Amino acid sequence: MSIKSHAVLTAIGAALLVAACGPAETTTATVEPPAAQTVEQTVLVGGAEMYPSRNIVENASNSADHTTLVTAVQAAGLVETLSGPGPFTVFAPTNAAFGKLPAGTVESLTQPANRAALSNILTYHVVAGRVTAGDLISQIQAGGGTANLTTVQGATLTATQVGANVVITDAGGGTSTVTIADVLQSNGVIHVVDTVLMPPQS
Repeated sequence: MSIKSHAVLTAIGAALLVAACGPAETTTATVEPPAAQTVEQTVLVGGAEMYPSRNIVENASNSADHTTLVTAVQAAGLVETLSGPGPFTVFAPTNAAFGKLPAGTVESLTQPANRAALSNILTYHVVAGRVTAGDLISQIQAGGGTANLTTVQGATLTATQVGANVVITDAGGGTSTVTIADVLQSNGVIHVVDTVLMPPQS
């Protein structure tokens, strides 16, 4: 190799070395902050969080205290109705509330032959519109101590305030206390009650 060729190769090698050791090419990227997440105010019922963005059936199905009610709603063919836009106010009896009924009552009511009777009882626990505890207390005060609530079933429930509690009285004089109020739903509100309300006998 000639001295001239060697010098040229040396120069090229030096140039490549300088380029390799030079500052790295940088790029600028805009990082968008994560989208803000809406935090829902939930209520704990039956060991599960009740989400206001979910409907009545979706939330009730997650409550360990309302498995009997959900089974009854399914047997009565009311799932689609209570999953609809509503809004509805539901006085939701717990498993313990259904347990107060005479032995065999729930099993009998959930039979296909008794679907109409079961639907009659369940819709007696439902009022059209979203009626919060505050609304109930306002109606009770405006009514001189009582508020009459017309149910989807067609008959009336009577609400009163006993101390700090709202008590619901059915057609036969049976009473049920609201134990958890204002469980908000996407299609209404649930008030958990401790006794099954019975409609008037036809």
